[in-house]
Amino acid sequence: MHFFWWTLLSLLLLVVVYDVVQRKHAILRNFPIIGHFRYILESIGPELRQYIVTDNDEERPFTRDQRSWVYASAKEQNNYAGFGTDNRIEDIEGYLIIKQSAFPLPEPHKDDPEYDPLHRIPCGKVLGGPRGRKLAFRPESVLAISAMSYGSLSSAAIQALNRGVHIAGGLHNTGEGGISDHHRQGGDLIYQVGTGYFGARDAHGNFSMERLLETVATTDRVRGIEIKLSQGAKPGRGGVLPKEKITPEIQRIRGITDEKDCISPPGHSAFRDVDSMLDFVESIADATGLPVGIKSAVGDLGFWEDLATAMESRQRGVDWIAIDGGEGGTGAAPLVFSDHVALPWRVGFPRVYRTFAERGLHEDVMWLGAGRLGFPQDALLAMALGADMIYMAREAMLAIGCIQAQRCHTGHCPTGVATQNKWLVRGLDPTHKAARLANYLITLRKELMWLARATGEAHPAFVGLDRFEFLRGRYGSTGPMEVFGYQPGWGLPTEQRRREIEAVLAEKPHG
Repeated sequence: MHFFWWTLLSLLLLVVVYDVVQRKHAILRNFPIIGHFRYILESIGPELRQYIVTDNDEERPFTRDQRSWVYASAKEQNNYAGFGTDNRIEDIEGYLIIKQSAFPLPEPHKDDPEYDPLHRIPCGKVLGGPRGRKLAFRPESVLAISAMSYGSLSSAAIQALNRGVHIAGGLHNTGEGGISDHHRQGGDLIYQVGTGYFGARDAHGNFSMERLLETVATTDRVRGIEIKLSQGAKPGRGGVLPKEKITPEIQRIRGITDEKDCISPPGHSAFRDVDSMLDFVESIADATGLPVGIKSAVGDLGFWEDLATAMESRQRGVDWIAIDGGEGGTGAAPLVFSDHVALPWRVGFPRVYRTFAERGLHEDVMWLGAGRLGFPQDALLAMALGADMIYMAREAMLAIGCIQAQRCHTGHCPTGVATQNKWLVRGLDPTHKAARLANYLITLRKELMWLARATGEAHPAFVGLDRFEFLRGRYGSTGPMEVFGYQPGWGLPTEQRRREIEAVLAEKPHG
């Protein structure tokens, strides 16, 4: 009997050692032995949910189907589904349908010279080109990692994101917390400047051009600067980094102390209206040579009308506009703001785009969309609505190990993604998770191109809204032109820009 218990104890100790040493699974590193129950329960999850809990499409903010697709794509596993859709298509109001062509385009074979194993999709516009920025460039990928600061995410998570972007190609937004050493892993950056001006502030918390230039000079990977007006998680309120999460490193990067919570004001002190904001944008662009854009959730449409009017002279303007959906994002937020403040992406983005399109300004701006768009069908619709690039945040977190525990606001994220707890952070191996993020980005681009070619087009930007339809319960339907109030041609590139995109596709592998 004693032999049995000693054998069992020895086996358990071996499992503990293996769990702590291995690097593939953050849950097992952080919770030896206990973590295995999570995977056991997950393996029988479909059976349990089918009879006891929920189906694959009921969980929020991301359904089980969505999370499973991200996980499988990130792990290079089979992300197909069998036995047909389990969605109740006939009962879902607004269910999205993509109308394929009778003459789809063929896929390049892996042995063809033009085959690209990274499945890169070059952006259809040159960022900063219309305004003649000195460092204008064409992004090599239509996908980018959206703003998530070091502080809200762990050092290991930031490293994994940046390394993954370096592997797959694309852009990585720093979030408003400044540029840390963890952002310097080879990936190209968009440096976000928020209302707290972290990394670009003086001793009193005011914006400092001198400090901004010093921060940008710390790496040659900064390709653009984004002025954050608001975010989908809590538009109209500033961010909060609890003092418990403020490490000495974060103090140095942000230029703050750990004596109290780090508060980002709800609005900017460097400008007060559209006119002074454009002066601010132009001053940064002149000082750095970089393209400068803005990011905002959509509330009062008056701001956008004033901005479009101010840009009609083409003397001043932003180089890109990133619209964040009010569905909420990675940041912890008061429930009422997540649920009830700012318009959802599919409502807010078209309203802003129309405001510029009516004045003929939509081609002067790079458009980015953010708000649960990190899935092929949603990304394709976003691009048909006029988005030139897709921002992803929570989907990227899922790719590097997030399990949607929804404990981001507590500092106790069990996978080490959204915490500064050293024990939990050690469970996330940046090298391994970087590969998973790269796999996810490559798979998303591949399937986005599958959809484009299924409609007979060689680039997602060429797919028009006429290729989509929304079901309206028991097979009634509505066309998106009617739903979004678009005019013919809106959302599509001009003939000249289409030729430019075709030339770029012909220059290099575009798998």
